[in-house]
Amino acid sequence: MEHAVISSRVRRRLIDALYVDAMVIADEARAYFDERGRLERESLEPMERVSFSCESLKVTTRLMHIIAWLLTQRAVDAGEMAPREALDPSRRLGTPPQSDPAAVGALPPQARLLIANSIDLYRRTARLDESQVAAPATSSPARSMLERLAVAF
Repeated sequence: MEHAVISSRVRRRLIDALYVDAMVIADEARAYFDERGRLERESLEPMERVSFSCESLKVTTRLMHIIAWLLTQRAVDAGEMAPREALDPSRRLGTPPQSDPAAVGALPPQARLLIANSIDLYRRTARLDESQVAAPATSSPARSMLERLAVAF
C-alpha cells in the first residue's frame, strides 16, 4: 500500500511539472508565432514560409495533445475520472505530428528551439503515458531512490 501511495505522489509531481512545462512552452509559442515569428517568417523564401507555417501548426498540435492528456491525468488524480477511463484510446496521448529535420534546419533559431522543446516535452509525456499500460517492472535502484525522495519531501 505504501508503495502505491509513494508512486502516486511521484506521478502527481511528474504530471504537475509536465503541465507547467507545457503551459510555458505554449505561452512562448503563442508569443513567438503571433508576434516576432511573423516578421521572421516574412524574410524566408516561399517554401521555407510554408514549412514555417506547417511547423507552427505541428508545435500547437503537439502541445494541445500534451495538455489534453495532462488534464485527463489531473482528472484521474482528483477522482473525477476512473483510471481505466484514462486508458481509453481516445484519452491517450496518440501519435505526434512529425517534423522534417531538413525543413526545421532552415527555420529561424527561435522557431527551431520551440519545435525542439515541443518534441522533447512530447517524448517525456509519452513515456509517462506508456508507463500506464506497461507491465509493472521489478523495483530498480533508481525507482527505490525516487520513492525515498518522495517520502522525504
